[in-house]
Amino acid sequence: MASPIYTTSEIRRIEAAEADAKPPLMERAGLAVTNLAAELASERGKDILVLAGPGNNGGDARIAARILAGRFFRVSVLGVADAGKLAAGKRWALVIDGLFGIGLAREIAGDYARLVEYANAQACPILALDLPSGLASDTGRVLGNAVRATHTITFIAHKPGLLTLDGPDYCGEVTVADLGLDACSLLPPSGWIAGPGLFPLALKPRPDNFHKGKAGSVTVIGGASGMVGAALLAARAALKLGAGKVFVGLLDHDAPGFDPGALELMLRHPDEVFGLDLDAIVIGPGLGEGERAETLLGVALASEIPCVLDADALNLLARGDALREACLRRTADTIITPHPAEAARLLGTSTREVQDDRLAAARLLRERFNAHVVLKGNGSVLVARDGRWFINTSGNPGMASAGMGDVLAGLLGALLAQGLAGDATLVLGVHLHGKAADECVAKSIGPVGLTAGEVADSARSGWNSWLTG
Repeated sequence: MASPIYTTSEIRRIEAAEADAKPPLMERAGLAVTNLAAELASERGKDILVLAGPGNNGGDARIAARILAGRFFRVSVLGVADAGKLAAGKRWALVIDGLFGIGLAREIAGDYARLVEYANAQACPILALDLPSGLASDTGRVLGNAVRATHTITFIAHKPGLLTLDGPDYCGEVTVADLGLDACSLLPPSGWIAGPGLFPLALKPRPDNFHKGKAGSVTVIGGASGMVGAALLAARAALKLGAGKVFVGLLDHDAPGFDPGALELMLRHPDEVFGLDLDAIVIGPGLGEGERAETLLGVALASEIPCVLDADALNLLARGDALREACLRRTADTIITPHPAEAARLLGTSTREVQDDRLAAARLLRERFNAHVVLKGNGSVLVARDGRWFINTSGNPGMASAGMGDVLAGLLGALLAQGLAGDATLVLGVHLHGKAADECVAKSIGPVGLTAGEVADSARSGWNSWLTG
């Protein structure tokens, strides 16, 4: 099932709509915490430390403490006034972090920081309520200091901060306690966790009566001197993800006339590819940023062919007003794939500001360029042209290696060429890319040393399993 994501303000609206619920939401939350806490602590002992803050999060924690005590656990409840009572050397079965929830807007300091540091020093499981204290609910940014939880029980639905930037490193295993609410009926979500369940109609096997013309034609434009490999990686990925014909327009005149690793690719002069019958264009891998590259990007943007803009194409877009206007005017699907530094250049800001609010940055990119956007990184943020947004949870640190972005661009181009809509291509392609890397790691291929080419092979297997599953 598809999992919705809600921002802090949206969660507040849902809570307000259920303010008179019986039993109250806080009682429901406390009971949900109790059940998970008892399970986590039971194999380690009876001593549970509850760190309770001043707000609703602390209220949830205190209710859980009361119920746990009734179940014969030895529960110690400490607030900020008790920071001096922390027991050095005490062996806890579990620490429950109920200091701060989704409303935190300032950095943790002083005695609160002492409580956070004490929790992080424990060898036992740490269960955070709603999200780890010190983690910003909407951004995943650490506010000075944060609890590193082994488990997080989040209430009603997922929040963005659990899923992107630092969130996955601090949340541990996340459990959603819906508190008996149907959040989607109370407030239709605009955000979702990316996954194949969002676009089931796009996943259907090919009929027997099929030929390569029905699988679409894609061209990859790039591969300037010294960067031919980037274009070939993208093209090979497009081939492996099912495009019927894949052309490569290489800017390097001295490049070979064929790819020894993929003889099926058709290498062309870049000026020739626009005369072909194309269903998708991937432009940017190894493109360079010279005048010729700028001209080719302008031609691609002026076409009515679905486009994936990656790497150097994004850098050209960032500094060219005419190119930005051309992108904004396009009616055909456009997908842009910036990493945080590229996003900063596109928005005229800093990488830090992009990372401080990844969802806001991706939304602004969508608005300024009239494009489907993937802001890459830990918990890639995806925003479709119509404003719906998604966070991708597949992938691993092994993807921090050369060529991964080129493979993603080729993969997206292949899906566009086969007729998938831009939003489906965005979500399915990015999730598949990360899942393919996860499958590699599950087979002990990486994460250290995982290569982009290996991910492309794994993505082919994953896509076929989706189509036949």
